[in-house]
Amino acid sequence: MHAQVSPLSPPSEEPSPTRQPTRPIRALSRGLEVLAELNRRERAPIHALSSAVRLPRTTTFRILETLRLAGFVQRDSHDDCYRPTVLVRSLADGFDDEALVAHIGKAHLPTLARQIVWPMDIATPAGSAMVVRETSRSPLALEPAGAGDRLPMLTSAAGRAYLAFSQAPVREALLESLALDPLVPRSLPDERLARNRPEIERILQETRAQGFAMSQRPRRISQEVSLALPLRAADRVLGTLGVRFAATAVPIRSAIHEFLPRMREIVRKIEAEFALEGRGQPR
Repeated sequence: MHAQVSPLSPPSEEPSPTRQPTRPIRALSRGLEVLAELNRRERAPIHALSSAVRLPRTTTFRILETLRLAGFVQRDSHDDCYRPTVLVRSLADGFDDEALVAHIGKAHLPTLARQIVWPMDIATPAGSAMVVRETSRSPLALEPAGAGDRLPMLTSAAGRAYLAFSQAPVREALLESLALDPLVPRSLPDERLARNRPEIERILQETRAQGFAMSQRPRRISQEVSLALPLRAADRVLGTLGVRFAATAVPIRSAIHEFLPRMREIVRKIEAEFALEGRGQPR
């Protein structure tokens, strides 16, 4: 029940940012639904859109005319069909390919996490590092990690998978940047490795040969091992799918035989769904 406010009552407090809205704006929801359907069809008359979104024709017409006046759709005077304008593309400007592949992968993480139990991460490149975009929550994690965490390019499994399977020009540009970056302290393992090109080539060649990347780093309880697979679209690597586990709990050989087949199955699904979005072709 909503509180009654008299004209003389002081203004009520602003709602808490975490409070859920009590009533959605139905007109906005309907407008977005119509726009999404038109964008999917690319061109459609009112009656086809009305039937697809299950709205009266008069309502659909008002929505389309509102979108037309805002510049998001156009109406062909010859047959009264509507089509989206270039402004619709601007709605996705902040949603790049890396964000899309992470968004698609997020839906598959819970299923994979139930099978593997150990924490799973989806990471994408950001400058000279990898950034965790999505992660599963696991009680077995040796250390807490979350979305936004940065992973070193050369000493993380995610970074090695990205470098090893990227096209040569991308890989060379990154390696050159890492080797010349004056902002990276010389004591960091990643920076030291950046100046050891033969060792880098050995690691990346081994990664390509075995089809996955691996890294290890010490933790308080146990050595943490990470395995990572590339997420690809045509000839590009958009990100990686990885798993982290304790070396004392899972032998590396067992992880390779038990975890990687399940991870590869999810990778294929993510890449196929990405291709269906029209942004790439499955391998």
